[in-house]
Amino acid sequence: MSPATAVAPATTTAPPQTSRIFDVAFIPSPACVRQARRITRAFLGLWNVNGELAENIVLAVSELVTNAFEHGTGDVGLRVRYPNNELQIEVTDDNPTPAELRPSGAEDVSGRGLILVAVLARKWGVSEDGRTTWCVFRVPARRS
Repeated sequence: MSPATAVAPATTTAPPQTSRIFDVAFIPSPACVRQARRITRAFLGLWNVNGELAENIVLAVSELVTNAFEHGTGDVGLRVRYPNNELQIEVTDDNPTPAELRPSGAEDVSGRGLILVAVLARKWGVSEDGRTTWCVFRVPARRS
């Protein structure tokens, strides 16, 4: 039995050319990070977001879902929205303590996830209630 539970099926909320979205929720487990990467990569392919940009987006999803699994409480929610030329990732859990950048030492084996997200994404932040960490990537317009 897979620990992933779809909250809502992947749905298009507007014509496919202008807006794309998917939501999924995971039972917190080590497998949820791998599943989040796989699902995100599949949707990016459907949306023709490929190459280095797609890999950076998948890495950001991996880091945010890992943080929610390791430091959050309750189910881990992932929403990816792609209206026009921006793609927004939102990862939610029930822990009201907001994610924050923290310095990590050379010997630390973890603690660099948000630093990676901050470097790769155009912008990132945390919701007012502390439960959602998000980031935004710019997706260049495709030339015909």
